[in-house]
Amino acid sequence: MLAPRFLISAAHKSSGKTVVSTGLAAALTARGRKVATFKKGPDYIDPMWLGAATDGPCYNLDFNTMDAGEISQFYASRTRGADLSLIEANKGLFDGVATDGSDSNAALAKALDLPVILVIDTGGMTRGIAPLLQGYQAFDQDVNIAGVILNKVGGTRHEAKLREAVATYTDLPVIGAVHHNKTLEIGERHLGLTTPAETGEFRALIGEIGSIVGQSVDLSVLESIAARAPDLPNPPTLATVPEPDLRIAVARDQAFGFYYPDDLEAFAAEGAKLVPFNALCDPHLPAVDGLFIGGGFPEMFISELSANESLRTDIRNAIANGLPTYAECGGLMYLCRTIEHKGTSGQMVGAVPADAVMHKRPQGRGYARFDIRPDNLWEGDGEVKAHEFHYARLENADPGLTYARDITRGHGIDGQHDGVIVHNTLAGFCHLRSGPHGSWVRQFVEFVRDRKQTS
Repeated sequence: MLAPRFLISAAHKSSGKTVVSTGLAAALTARGRKVATFKKGPDYIDPMWLGAATDGPCYNLDFNTMDAGEISQFYASRTRGADLSLIEANKGLFDGVATDGSDSNAALAKALDLPVILVIDTGGMTRGIAPLLQGYQAFDQDVNIAGVILNKVGGTRHEAKLREAVATYTDLPVIGAVHHNKTLEIGERHLGLTTPAETGEFRALIGEIGSIVGQSVDLSVLESIAARAPDLPNPPTLATVPEPDLRIAVARDQAFGFYYPDDLEAFAAEGAKLVPFNALCDPHLPAVDGLFIGGGFPEMFISELSANESLRTDIRNAIANGLPTYAECGGLMYLCRTIEHKGTSGQMVGAVPADAVMHKRPQGRGYARFDIRPDNLWEGDGEVKAHEFHYARLENADPGLTYARDITRGHGIDGQHDGVIVHNTLAGFCHLRSGPHGSWVRQFVEFVRDRKQTS
């Protein structure tokens, strides 16, 4: 038997799902529940908030890299020991890339038998909430819409009108009403919500959000809805983790934090110990067999990254000496000569002969696919599914750059290619995700192990 569960969704994006989901996760945790959290789709920032609210990992469920069966098994494996699980949708309930809805939030709800709680942005709305809810219920009756949370409510009078409309014209219970509150207005920027690490005393903030949302929502009713979810098949037993024979450094700090928890877990399963370091303040790279630098916001920390010259020199020399290295998006930018953002420029590692320049509009956004080029260091062959979301572009690049990937969907580095190869380093804008379909982690670790054995 799997833990009780529910999906937080909405009619459209920017309805306040992440703030409400974070508040619910914090409030339920404060109630003594062990809450497993998940985010639908490729996303790094929202899971940081959900994970911080429960002091645990938040996992992504994504139809781009997993089919329905793989999602079901993965979801089940990550709910072990939980009292209940909260899944946050992306965009609206019926939104997705596929026009038939096969990769929508509704499809996820049906695949996992998830009761759906709709968070409705009620700004400028009273009686009009009723036909909206009626339409959502009628559009796909196989989706179990089990309750409504009224969000961004203007006051007690506004709340009363909304509740009356929902009660009169629908059979859906209103399980909460969250009023306008400046505490719930988490700042936004070009990649979406700001990360918890950038908000200062974020744990205190999450506690406040949990208190406000917890007092605004009937948590007992929510838990009873979650408990009505039917059983799912039990997942297979997790494999035993071997003793590590490799050490791989990973940048973990305010500038670099875009990592999927299950990818990091996969390193241990492949016999690699991850050794975290702080690119902002650690003076030297730890003694390791490989290096992994994920995405993040290095453009927001140009001064700090540039000032840490000893670490930049260490990394540049290590790459020149053949250290197996993989860098994604922000990691690629850090390995360039410079990063430029809003008139500020700073020296970076200089291993990749190009400059990373931030632009006002996205240079690559959404799901991406690429074919493996013959020069690729370790990614195997065939087509790879990935995603990208970057405002940076490589400029003043060496025309003789060697690329690892041919882009078939998306933009990558230049609209045709992604994955710069320098010595034993592969650095690109595309974000990878390990899974049952194929593990980039296994491939990279095997590459690191091979280089260690032959050096």
